[in-house]
Amino acid sequence: MTTALAATQPRKLTPAGRHPAMVLATLLGRRATRSGALWGLAFGTFIVVQTSAYTSQYKTQAARDGLARAYGRNVGLDALLGQAKAINTVGGWTEWRFIGILTILGSVWGLLTATRLLRGEEEAGRLDLLLAGHTTRGRAAIQATAGLGAGLVAMFTAISAGMIIAGSSASVGLSLGQCLALSAALISGAAIFLAIGALSSQLASTRRRAVTTAGALFGMAYAIRMVADTNASVHWLIWLSPLGWIEQSRPLTGHDLSPLLLVLALTVIMAAAACWLAHRRDIGAGLLADGDTSAPHVGLLGSPIGLALRLIRSTVAAWLLAVAAFAVLIGTTAESATTDRSGSSGIEQALSRLGGHGSPVADYLGLTILVIALIVALIAASQVTAIRGEEADGHLEALLVRPLRRGSWFAGRVILSIIVLVVAGVLGGIGTWAGAATQHAHISLGPLIAAGLNVVAPALLLFGLGTLTYGLWPRKTTVVVYGYLAWSFLIELAGGVIKMSHWLLDTSVFFHMTPAPAANPNWSSAMVLAGIGVAGTALGGLSFHRRDLQNI
Repeated sequence: MTTALAATQPRKLTPAGRHPAMVLATLLGRRATRSGALWGLAFGTFIVVQTSAYTSQYKTQAARDGLARAYGRNVGLDALLGQAKAINTVGGWTEWRFIGILTILGSVWGLLTATRLLRGEEEAGRLDLLLAGHTTRGRAAIQATAGLGAGLVAMFTAISAGMIIAGSSASVGLSLGQCLALSAALISGAAIFLAIGALSSQLASTRRRAVTTAGALFGMAYAIRMVADTNASVHWLIWLSPLGWIEQSRPLTGHDLSPLLLVLALTVIMAAAACWLAHRRDIGAGLLADGDTSAPHVGLLGSPIGLALRLIRSTVAAWLLAVAAFAVLIGTTAESATTDRSGSSGIEQALSRLGGHGSPVADYLGLTILVIALIVALIAASQVTAIRGEEADGHLEALLVRPLRRGSWFAGRVILSIIVLVVAGVLGGIGTWAGAATQHAHISLGPLIAAGLNVVAPALLLFGLGTLTYGLWPRKTTVVVYGYLAWSFLIELAGGVIKMSHWLLDTSVFFHMTPAPAANPNWSSAMVLAGIGVAGTALGGLSFHRRDLQNI
């Protein structure tokens, strides 16, 4: 027996996975694929529901022509969704609606996913052990890029399935080639901002700075596209924005996919640059200097709230600047954006949701101020993730070992976040008034400040949901808060033009917001939304007080 055991060669142990050198690609690929498939499923569902509702509600050409008259010459919608071309046809409406909405949301997914899976994982120290194995920094970057590509493929597959289901309907009549071409255009924003997020992850030393850098580039691209679409004299600026390239592709009406080749080329170049820069830098470091050798600045470090304000001040300032810029843009386009309301019962139903008793300018602002509500809600989501980030990064432990109670820290962060949301809402109202005043639009400051405060209520509910998730399930805070925000925005945009089930509309937090100033704010409804948010925050704080810290 002893001889037999000695003769037996020990089985060679292998690391988990069939290819140890590809562990990083597999790990990040799984995470990116789950996220991409989930978002792609939501986008695909949105495509099926919207297309079916359009063809069933606007059955005649006269009804579709009426829709085109109402929305085809709307400067505000041109700014938000891109210029409407041939929207009195199924193909033209499908192209305008989905490219205008889904490429923007896909771009946000791309930059958040890339920075989370690259710089976020590295900042948390989880890539150190992987880099100590069968790989190098350069190979790891290539693997990470491949993992992100797997997530993009998953999103494309889900979106294509939705497009094929919608296009196969006899009332839609899109060919397989058209469905795939539009699907490729819809994921182009996600592709290019995945690459931008990967590149910013090599430049910045923290995930927060990487997100800020990528977000600033997204904001510039979106702003350039908006200006180009609202002013014919500078429409050539559309070629300076990758989002403009996607709009110009027009896969269903223009049949020119060459602009997507520009997107592909830029995506490949930035992904290659990200891999090259990753090979040249040290693990945990960024290529942009952090200014660690500057003189110490101790301002706002006398209290936990002061520290929190110092940590978020640059991000909050950027958000408030975005609110002011969009508000002024909406205000300046209000006077010129009044359109023909006749020709379609569906249009009348959409306008009736605005109250219908105000001036054309007030009705327009009630429709487009949703973008201010979205930005304020994004601020609420960013505040929740910042609270979670302090715990995940280990900063909270350093505070709680001092004579600081959990409840005091949590209450301070909540109060600071609420103040930021209220300031953002008021700033949105003032900015809209200032923009409208430059065009001599007859609308006073008071109703617009009220409208700005009105958009704070959905943000407070979202903040309450996020803090409740943070208290009960901290690792899923970002997924829950941004997932619900994306769903709410999709449903609200769908319900603005297409008649949908009331039960489905109720799932959107924005649906319960009165579209002021087209109608007087429903302060009772706003108080209910805010009350639910406060209750969620209180329960989240109680749960946070009773659980252990989770630094991952």
